[in-house]
Amino acid sequence: MKVFRNTLSLLMLGAGLSLAAYAADVKVIANPGVGASSVSAEELKGVFLATKNALSDGSHVEPVLEKDGASHEAFLKAYIGKTDAALETYYRSLVFTGKASMPKMLGSDAEVVAYVAKTKGAIGYVGAGAATAGVKILEVK
Repeated sequence: MKVFRNTLSLLMLGAGLSLAAYAADVKVIANPGVGASSVSAEELKGVFLATKNALSDGSHVEPVLEKDGASHEAFLKAYIGKTDAALETYYRSLVFTGKASMPKMLGSDAEVVAYVAKTKGAIGYVGAGAATAGVKILEVK
């Protein structure tokens, strides 16, 4: 099924859908204690690739990912520039070399919202239509 989704996504990208279209499919969320109200796309990429652990305002952050699904695929395409398999390989290499640990991975938008709401410094993403009570929505610039 994942191969089908990836192939379909590539076909859609080839059909003229821009990365901005994928960005519109997701909301970036953070724990209310995170001071920032916006984040640059490069800063977001750094957080999710474990090259940054704080935002420009100094807020320490911890990335939270979805295991799979439409929100996950859209987020990866819009902001990370890696496939799910490439991201997993990337994280495994960081863990193997002792440079980072695997990020928290959850199974649904609701689980991500609940975790981010209760975890200091957590930052994640959900589908554009997901309920986001208890979290802060970050504008991506």
